[in-house]
Amino acid sequence: MEKPQRTIKSKISYSGIGLHTGNKTTITFKPAPVNHGITFVRTDLPNSPEVPATIDNVVDLNRGTTLGLGNVKIYTVEHVLSALAGLQLDNLIIELDNNEPPVGDGSVMPFVKVLMKAGVEEQDAPRNYLEIDTPLFYSEPDKGIDLIVLPSDDLRITFMVDYRNPALGTQYTSLVSLEKEFVNEFAAARTFCFLHEVEMLKEQGLIKGGSLENAIVICDNNMKAEELLRLKKLFNLKEEVFVGKTGILNDIPLRFPNEPVRHKALDLIGDLYLLGVPLKAHVLAARSGHAANVALVKKIKQEYEKKKITTRYQGEKKSGDYLLDIDAIMKIMPHRYPFLLIDRILDLEPNKKVSALKNVSINEPYFAGHFPGHPIMPGVLIVEAMAQAGGILLLNTVPDPDNKLVYFMGIDGVRFRKPVKPGDQLRFELEMVQFRRGTCKMKGQAFVGTDLVTEAELMATIVDK
Repeated sequence: MEKPQRTIKSKISYSGIGLHTGNKTTITFKPAPVNHGITFVRTDLPNSPEVPATIDNVVDLNRGTTLGLGNVKIYTVEHVLSALAGLQLDNLIIELDNNEPPVGDGSVMPFVKVLMKAGVEEQDAPRNYLEIDTPLFYSEPDKGIDLIVLPSDDLRITFMVDYRNPALGTQYTSLVSLEKEFVNEFAAARTFCFLHEVEMLKEQGLIKGGSLENAIVICDNNMKAEELLRLKKLFNLKEEVFVGKTGILNDIPLRFPNEPVRHKALDLIGDLYLLGVPLKAHVLAARSGHAANVALVKKIKQEYEKKKITTRYQGEKKSGDYLLDIDAIMKIMPHRYPFLLIDRILDLEPNKKVSALKNVSINEPYFAGHFPGHPIMPGVLIVEAMAQAGGILLLNTVPDPDNKLVYFMGIDGVRFRKPVKPGDQLRFELEMVQFRRGTCKMKGQAFVGTDLVTEAELMATIVDK
């Protein structure tokens, strides 16, 4: 049974200071219509600019996830997004009268309580899930970071951290059901940092709103009394600062035995919501942070965009290591015999690059005259085939591609390295170098096997049919 999209019943606000900026902010959650998604609005700026909560708008990852559009920025959005994901809210307008949401107690729970008080309202449209059907991997071996995304009928999180610290040690957690576990088992887990990081973060102009009331500070070295005194003055703390028996500054009690790793899971859930749609997958994470989370989300989005293109043009995916067959290509391209010069799209990263195949047959009509007894594919047709592959890449950068055409404006730096003969299979690799105001520049290469046979730079523009 399909689940409906959800928003809140009425607007509601919450105030406090931002963790990193220290700015006092009021955040106001408002209902939004079906398919609106999540949008942040800076009401303190002229014309109240909007910043959609999508992966494309992530502009900084220094100790948090920052969204931005133009000169407008909103810092540390992951806790807000985690609350929305955990409560399965799809459509909201989130107004802020400053540049960072309140930190509250350092957990997601303050936002959860506010949103639950506003009430959840089901809407007359089904949720649009992103379902993972093949495993995805992201890794940073030098940092020991691994992320694996596996098919699942719902969102599941398995997280492990190992900081080689006696107070923290190796911690593990698993979330199986947002509905049953998020609010009671995860939402209250607070953010944390290590004692040695505190002064560094302060020097970077961060954690201006940080305190022992909204963060767990884990002691990873034996600080002397004078160092603790300096720390107290640095944060203008009234209470005494001491390294406790538990290894946590001032022996502040944990809400869960593995509270730090539960908070890491919360951050991951928030970052995953930048996909713009809820995810059906089992995400296994080891030692991941915001930068790796966002890199994973970008990779998932690429697969999602490819899947949308395949579904639109290919229909039911046929077996084979490719993205689009000739039937799908003919739905996209206006060219027909004898001028349709690509046979298959192997891979496509929307707005980035495309890989295509052309099977060169002796039955090609131009071989009769180019050259009799010594057939060679004309270089101009190799470039044309390359351009057609680029056209597929370019058409998928704009809305309503079915009513657009690609006109090529220029070809530079053409080099023909080796002849192409009947029986060869041409593989085109094109990368978008620049795209601005409907005009783009692409770098293309053509290979036969591993041999580079042609290269060129292409300029093109998109026009209405």
